[in-house]
Amino acid sequence: METLGNLRRTRYCGEVSLADAGQEMTVCGSIARARDKGGIIFADLRDTTGILQLVFDEDTPKEVFAKAESLKSEYVVICRGKLRERASKTDKIATGDVELYVSELRVLSEAQTPPFEIRDEINVNDDLRLRYRYLDLRRPSMHEPIVLRSKIMQIIRSYFTDNHFTEIETPTLIKSTPEGARDYLVPSRVQPGHFYALPQSPQLYKQILMLSGFDRYFQIARCYRDEDLRADRQPEFTQVDEEMSFVTEDDIMTVNEGLLKRLWKEMLGIDLVTPFQRMPWDEAMGRFGSDKPDTRFGLEIQDVTSVFAHTEFKPFAAVIEAKGTIRAINAKGLADKLSRKNIDKLGDVAKTYGAKGLAYSRLTADGTSSSFEKFLTEEEKTALYAALGAETGDVLLLVSDADWVKACTALGQVRLDIARKHGLIDNDKFNFLWVVDFPLFEYSEQEGRWMAMHHPFTMPKAEDIDKVETDPGACHAVAYDIVLNGVELGGGSMRINDPALQDRMFKALGFTEEKARASFGFLMDAYKFGAPPHGGMAYGLDRMVMLMLKKDSIRDVIAFPKVQNAGEPMSGAPDVVDEKQLADLSIALTLPEKE
Repeated sequence: METLGNLRRTRYCGEVSLADAGQEMTVCGSIARARDKGGIIFADLRDTTGILQLVFDEDTPKEVFAKAESLKSEYVVICRGKLRERASKTDKIATGDVELYVSELRVLSEAQTPPFEIRDEINVNDDLRLRYRYLDLRRPSMHEPIVLRSKIMQIIRSYFTDNHFTEIETPTLIKSTPEGARDYLVPSRVQPGHFYALPQSPQLYKQILMLSGFDRYFQIARCYRDEDLRADRQPEFTQVDEEMSFVTEDDIMTVNEGLLKRLWKEMLGIDLVTPFQRMPWDEAMGRFGSDKPDTRFGLEIQDVTSVFAHTEFKPFAAVIEAKGTIRAINAKGLADKLSRKNIDKLGDVAKTYGAKGLAYSRLTADGTSSSFEKFLTEEEKTALYAALGAETGDVLLLVSDADWVKACTALGQVRLDIARKHGLIDNDKFNFLWVVDFPLFEYSEQEGRWMAMHHPFTMPKAEDIDKVETDPGACHAVAYDIVLNGVELGGGSMRINDPALQDRMFKALGFTEEKARASFGFLMDAYKFGAPPHGGMAYGLDRMVMLMLKKDSIRDVIAFPKVQNAGEPMSGAPDVVDEKQLADLSIALTLPEKE
């Protein structure tokens, strides 16, 4: 193997073009593939910007040609030569009009045969790809999202700086506080028996910063939650965090629409139309069965409870008596695609999300097949068809429940399942909307108490402040989520800046004064010295990049992601530690015996 010697890169592979033909240049990178055609050798050189074809022939210096004959996939090289127009052009790579005729070549590192081909369109087990992540990231389809993620972060920083925000880092070893997901804990060596927590978000610190007079703060922050993984969730993730003083929720939404507008324009060349639609939480749940509705297609949920006000069909009558609801969607024109077997599968989806079942009617040219219509009067059938705009070729799907949220949620998932399986979603659309006016509290059967839907510092709507302790279920929050194509991109709220109201919130959440002080005493004390009205929000950067680049999983936009068991296959984390390390931390392990 050789060294760089006096050679230094003068150009990147993916940044040359026909306009540069005739120029001498030095490039470096890894060999993507080499082809010996007998007397002429072609090699594709790959660096972080793209691929450039190298050429060696009988006029190449003999010692250089001899080295070229030894080139194999993933050898690391640096070479000098003259760029020239290719005789046989290709549109498969960005530099397909040119090639580098090499006059000097140095092999800096040889490589073993990799466990899979370093190219796109490979069929390789995910576990193998993650074990050899450093090889997987060399593939253009995996390399490019990481580069684009960096550019997105640069735009975010630039936008906030242009709008008078200060970037401030907050601690990553903090105090564990109740509420929210499970914390990752870090034992303290110098204070035995005491633990730090890794932050689930910088929430308390960014509010403290507003009380510290910084006015506008942002941070691209690493956050941690010890919870189960899924396609768009990791135990450690990146949050675009922000907070502002002397603003209303309208101001915050306007600033953030500007951020998204700049991102989509500079990264994708798309002009987003602002302001975005705003939809109250109640409406989102009622029409779409979700607080993060996908509005790229129809199949909206409709309330047909009144149609059955006097029905003798017992399942519906029981729901009416319990002051419940009957909701429906019309799968327009899908009778030929939704067979009885398909509908049974949709019923399983509905049951997974809490419904007792899924009633249906298939309206075909051969007649109607239904699970419930024979129990209805003609007037009820006519009224149902009219309410849903039913025609031949449609499929009507109904869920009834005493809890309207449960009924809508189940139908919302049925709606999504139909849309995904039957091509109703336009994947080229970017549909943004704000969901606003969330409930302030949600009741936890497991905890047996009311809990904050967002967090304990969320401002109630002015008209609901008097109900915080007496009727928490009727209270709404000055909270807002930004939703894109059925995914929560980010969310936030206005914060309580009145210490007395904050005390009332803690009481409504079941906190004793001692518990509130033990958890949040430093914030409560800070409020006594004057707190400006303030609010903010945070985005999941991983989700944002995933959606912008139309990837299926956030793993595709994270350099070193975790897998289902929260492990990192490449390094082997998490791992056991030795007894001395545990002793230093005053920790003894009591592991369950293996069966």
